[in-house]
Amino acid sequence: MSAPSRDVWLRPLLEQWRRDPGGTYIGWFLWAERLKNFRSIRRGVSAVVSEIELDRFGNVYKGSSLETVVGSIAEQRQIFKGADHAFLWKPKLRIPDIYESRENQLAFGRFLDACVCCQNEAAVLSAIHQLDQHKIKGLGPAAANLLYFLHPTLVPPFNTAIVRGYNRIMSANVKLGRWTEYLAMRKGILELNAQYRSLLSNDLGAIAGFLFDVGSDRYPLPKRAEDAEDLTLWKEELACAHEESARVSKALALACEADLTHTQVQGWLRDLGKALGFRVWVASNDRGREYDRGRLGDGCLDSLPASIENCGAEETIRLIDVLWLHLGNDAVAAAFEVEHSTSIYSGIVRMLDLALGLPDHMAGAYFLVAPDDREEAVRSQFARPAFSRVAELDLRFLSYDMLRTHREAMARFGVGLKAVQAVAQPIRRGSGPWPA
Repeated sequence: MSAPSRDVWLRPLLEQWRRDPGGTYIGWFLWAERLKNFRSIRRGVSAVVSEIELDRFGNVYKGSSLETVVGSIAEQRQIFKGADHAFLWKPKLRIPDIYESRENQLAFGRFLDACVCCQNEAAVLSAIHQLDQHKIKGLGPAAANLLYFLHPTLVPPFNTAIVRGYNRIMSANVKLGRWTEYLAMRKGILELNAQYRSLLSNDLGAIAGFLFDVGSDRYPLPKRAEDAEDLTLWKEELACAHEESARVSKALALACEADLTHTQVQGWLRDLGKALGFRVWVASNDRGREYDRGRLGDGCLDSLPASIENCGAEETIRLIDVLWLHLGNDAVAAAFEVEHSTSIYSGIVRMLDLALGLPDHMAGAYFLVAPDDREEAVRSQFARPAFSRVAELDLRFLSYDMLRTHREAMARFGVGLKAVQAVAQPIRRGSGPWPA
C-alpha cells in the first residue's frame, strides 16, 4: 500500500488512538510513573553487566538481577506484559542459552555494557550486530525491550503484537526471533514516525504503543483503502470501536484508581511531614496533581538543597515520592516511596541513589509505603541479590492501614520520626517472614 493511500485512514486512526482512554497512549505513554523507571532500569542493566563480569550471574533466571530488572519492565502495563517470558529458562529447549554457556553469557554482558555506555545510533546498531553474530539460541530481539529503556529515541520496544501491528499497517512480513528482521522493522518504524511525528513522539514508545494496539485488534483496519465503499464501511467500524473504548475497561478503571490512591497517600505524607515540623519535597513529576482542592506540591519545597542538586544523582532523587527535610539543615530526615501496585525496584533504586550519592544520608529513615497485602511480596523481593545494599539502610514497611489509622494522632501529638517509625516494620533479614 502506498504512503498517500495509507494516509487517508492512518492519520484519523492515530488521532483516535490519542483520544482513546483505553489505548496505550493515554493508559501507558502519558502515565506519570512511566518516566520514573528509565534511570532505575539503566541501573539494573548495569548491575546485570557487573554480575556477569564477576561471574556471579548464576545459571538460573529466577532470583537473578536480570529477573529483577525485566520484572520491573513487565509490570509496566499493557505493552510490556509478558516481557519476561523471553528470558525464562526453558529446560526442554535449553533456551535462552545465557545460563549454561559462559561464552554466551559474556557476549550478552558485553552487548548490554556497550548499549549502556554508547551515545549514538551507530554504536547501538554495532552492539546489536555483534550480539547477533554469536547466534545465541533463544536470545532474540526481545532484548530490545531492555535497550528501549536505555535509548528510547533509538530503539523501539518489541513483542508479537507490535510486529503484528507493523505488518498490518505496512503490509509487511516481519518475522519474530531474528535481529535482522527487527532492524528492518525498526527502519520502517523510524520512517513512519517521521511522517506522523506531530501525532507521535521522538520517544519510540509512542509508535510502539500504537502498533501494539493495532496488533492486539483494538482497532480495525480497512481492507481496501482505495475503495471508497470499503473506506466508508471502515469508518463506521472505527466509530463503533470508539464507542466501545469510551466505556473504560475495568482494568483501566483500576489503574486510574491506583493513581488516585498513590496521590492520596502522597498527600497524607505531605501533610504529616509538615505537621511534624519538616520541610517537604514532593516528586517533581507529581507536584501538579490535583489534591485536596489544590495541587499536591502546594506548600512544598520548589527546589532541593544545593548539596542534593549537585550530587550527581539529583535527577533520580527528584522523583522520590516524598522527602522530609530537617528545618535546621539540608539533610533528608526521611524518604518515602509509595508502591501501590507496581514493582518496588525503581523506588528502591531511587532511595539507594539518595543514600549512596550522599553518604551522610545513610543514617536517614527510608520507608516503603504500600497496601497491607503487599508486605509479604515486598519482603520476598529483598531476598534477591539485587537488593543486597538495602541492608545498609534503615528501611521500613509502612502499611496504608497504619498510616490511615494513625496519621492524625501522629500529626497532633508526634514529634520527629519516632511515631512513624513505631508503626512501621523494619525490612531486613530476621525482621519478618523471609524466604528460606
